[in-house]
Amino acid sequence: MTNITVTRNDDASRYEIRSDGTLAGFAEFDLRPGSIRFTHTEVDPAFQGQGLAGKLAAYALADAAASGDAIVPLCPYIARYLETHEISGAEIRWPRTPDAAAPDDGVEAAGA
Repeated sequence: MTNITVTRNDDASRYEIRSDGTLAGFAEFDLRPGSIRFTHTEVDPAFQGQGLAGKLAAYALADAAASGDAIVPLCPYIARYLETHEISGAEIRWPRTPDAAAPDDGVEAAGA
């Protein structure tokens, strides 16, 4: 049976998933006061299709929620994971897109 472990590596600013001791993937993060920004998640192609990305995300997000820091999902994989999975105790700060920053004032253009 394969031994899967997930650990937080603060020196590298990432969570790492290992399969039988071999690094199989990671989720990079950036700590800010009161928040943890997930910036990139990657699984080595040799380990894809084994559900490791989901296990990595589940552990990393649960650990981040337990720390009390707000989770900012800048990584597309982490964002998709959060859209479909409940993380107990997590505060999610969804990043704003440039389009969302401009309020819609309901004014139509002249001649419309």
